[in-house]
Amino acid sequence: MTTARISGTVWAALGIVYLVWGSTYLGIRIAVETMPPFLSAGARFVVAGLLLAALLAWRHGPGVLRVTRPQLASAAVVGVLLLVGGNGLVVLAETTVPSGLAALLIAVVPAWVVVLRTAFGERPGPAAYAGVVFGLAGLALLSLPGLSGDVRIGGVLTVVAATLMWSVGSFSSSRIPMPRNPFTASAYEMLAGGVGCALVGLGRGEQRGLDLAEVSARSWTALAYLVVFGSLVAFTAYAWLLQTAPISLVATYAYVNPVVAVLLGWLVLDERLTWPIAVGGAVVVAGVWLIVRAERRPAPPEPPAPATALAPAADGGAAPRDPGAEAPPATAVSGPGTDRR
Repeated sequence: MTTARISGTVWAALGIVYLVWGSTYLGIRIAVETMPPFLSAGARFVVAGLLLAALLAWRHGPGVLRVTRPQLASAAVVGVLLLVGGNGLVVLAETTVPSGLAALLIAVVPAWVVVLRTAFGERPGPAAYAGVVFGLAGLALLSLPGLSGDVRIGGVLTVVAATLMWSVGSFSSSRIPMPRNPFTASAYEMLAGGVGCALVGLGRGEQRGLDLAEVSARSWTALAYLVVFGSLVAFTAYAWLLQTAPISLVATYAYVNPVVAVLLGWLVLDERLTWPIAVGGAVVVAGVWLIVRAERRPAPPEPPAPATALAPAADGGAAPRDPGAEAPPATAVSGPGTDRR
């Protein structure tokens, strides 16, 4: 699809992904002002998973949720890695780390995925490796004590650990037997991740002293926003874009979302935007741009396939997994802050 043929609907859907997924970091930060991190994340993912499963059954019949035991187990493992180890740790970290800084730290996920691919014998290419160097250099700048303002290093390291967990989950999802329908896979990932987050929260004793009457309307609103807009609206828009728009255009969210998150944190929560955060963030985003650019280059032509071969997927490829979203399709790479996803 050429740029001239891109419809207004595509641009509207892309705008939703940019703004909604970029704002999920802000939503998390507001939710944990008066809510316990893992219990709130657990409630969010369980509700989102049930809603998505109900919508799937309503639109396509209950059979769409039928999966094999290996597929269910794989979806559960990926859900725990992404939503407990990835998103759950981000929610915990945002009790002390500004939302904009968390988004910039999370933006390095594509670099970790390139490292994992290389460790398993793939060769992404020089541009992708250059992106890894940029991404890790920006990560180092953002993580150095004292340079990112009055931020606890423990919170920063928690976000870094979340990016590693998210990267492992994203990388694993394409190598184990997942449900064929990406929406079905996402529903089971959300449910497994939500239960996992709730169990971690209970293990941490987050239920002690919890009084729902003391949770602010602001936090309830943020939680509802994360479930409805982050998990369902933006995720649906993203999945539709993967099938409709050029993959190179869809992948741009990977470096637009962190910028949106930083600006919203500065505008809404008055988060400090120091020069190390600005420079480190710019270096990380540049690295992500290099990786996305390398990934979207067309592969060299191959000999014609036999007549019995299946045709390739209509979308022609897959965007890097981002971080929001609760659980984007298994072919994508998202960041743990997005409501994949």
